[in-house]
Amino acid sequence: MTSKTVLALNCSLKPGDEPSSGDLMAHQFVDALGEHGVSGSVVRVVDHRILPGVEADMGDGDDWPSIRDRVLAADILVFVSPTWMGHMSSVAQRVLERLDAEVATEGPDGNPVLSGKVAVVGVVGNEDGAHKITADLFQALSDVGYTIPAQGGTYWNGEAMHKVDYLDLDETPPAIAAALNAAAANAAHLADLLGHKPYQA
Repeated sequence: MTSKTVLALNCSLKPGDEPSSGDLMAHQFVDALGEHGVSGSVVRVVDHRILPGVEADMGDGDDWPSIRDRVLAADILVFVSPTWMGHMSSVAQRVLERLDAEVATEGPDGNPVLSGKVAVVGVVGNEDGAHKITADLFQALSDVGYTIPAQGGTYWNGEAMHKVDYLDLDETPPAIAAALNAAAANAAHLADLLGHKPYQA
């Protein structure tokens, strides 16, 4: 397997060093991918000024172009969102809107620039919505060119109406850990395959 890279986008609403379940899951994904020779890092998106719009660069004060450069450089994207009122976070939605610009951006092979890259999804929250968020993210990421591997996501939902978060658990539940590790392994495998035999324009 050739060396691959990952960028994890944590779309938490919590800024800075504030404890974040999304940050925990994003780092768990990066660590799991590291077991397959994939190296990378996590970006907490809310710490950056991402202007509204659907262009690659929305002008003065827009921090998205620097994150975009890292997105384009990574072979694998990990996209993690919390659940708020049954939906992905507003930060996650903003990232999808900015990624929409890449549909019309052609790579050197004639395919959309994100074609041949792999994406996996993680969702955390203490309310229902994880399946819908995962489905919405899979669809949007596929639309902009990403390939989703088999079992390409995991989620954790706490007990309804309670205040326990994913980061409050003493340990990651075995089923969640197994799903996360499977998503990481399948993503690394798929990225390697696409690296050797890319899509044809």
